[in-house]
Amino acid sequence: MIIFKPLRGVKMIYVENKDLVIPGEVLADDDFYSGRGAFKENGKICSSLMGLVSLRNKKLRVIPLKSKYVPKKGDVVIGKVKDVRFSIWDMDINSPYSGILPAFEVFGREKKELNRVFDVGDVLFLRVVEVDEVKKAKLGLKGRGMGKFRGGIIVDIAPTKVPRLIGKKGSMINMIKDKTQCKIVVGQNGLVWVKGDEDMEQLTKDIIHTIEKEAHTSGLTNKIKERLLLEIDGVLPEEEPEEEPVQDDYVELEKPKLQDFKEELEAEEKKEQEAKFMEKMEEFKNKNSDKSISLDDKPKNSLILK
Repeated sequence: MIIFKPLRGVKMIYVENKDLVIPGEVLADDDFYSGRGAFKENGKICSSLMGLVSLRNKKLRVIPLKSKYVPKKGDVVIGKVKDVRFSIWDMDINSPYSGILPAFEVFGREKKELNRVFDVGDVLFLRVVEVDEVKKAKLGLKGRGMGKFRGGIIVDIAPTKVPRLIGKKGSMINMIKDKTQCKIVVGQNGLVWVKGDEDMEQLTKDIIHTIEKEAHTSGLTNKIKERLLLEIDGVLPEEEPEEEPVQDDYVELEKPKLQDFKEELEAEEKKEQEAKFMEKMEEFKNKNSDKSISLDDKPKNSLILK
């Protein structure tokens, strides 16, 4: 067994970035700082769970391999209506903790039938407004892009892998959107909405699951780029130098940039309504096209002035 004997003035760390560790494993001396998933004991930084090491500057964190979403004020999430009550929608937000969307967050002081707006099974893009002491999340729709999704599919991934899916400054998610021409909205609770051509939706779903599975590996961006080019264009790109391992793949969950898809959805809905209106007008014209006014159609008791 190798015993580390730190030299005077040397800061000792016993793991490398992205190493797999187990609960209780010593990570470093107390010259380092403990973050989430780590704790300090007897002058050592230790892991409190099984996961991957994240080292940034002198701060050590351990990212769990699997975890559930814990609501936090300000998060943007994707939720599904699971029940409609008197004054709230009960939402499934992919978490052991419940989420509610109060009617006043949608209507203000107006009173409307809730299920005529959102019904059981509807999928919404929401913001966490408040979180109480038992982690129940109050949700709202105020903000750009918030509202109901129409069509598309939902992809479920581990919430801890959301930053890797988004990539540095949105590089990964924007690359996928550009190549597949799909609309993609990422919730911080690990749910992803994808809408596009049916084949592209399934390809995007597979790509997202690949990123989730291989989030800890280096060269992932180039690998995904090659697969997209091969699947869509049928060609491979010219060889490029392998990307350097990204030190901050596992940063604190960043808020995904809100895609301005709501206007597009409203435009589509408006076109559908206009098409239905024109169809009804055409039916009305056809029904009345054979009718014409003649002297015989005048009421018999009408007065005719000569």
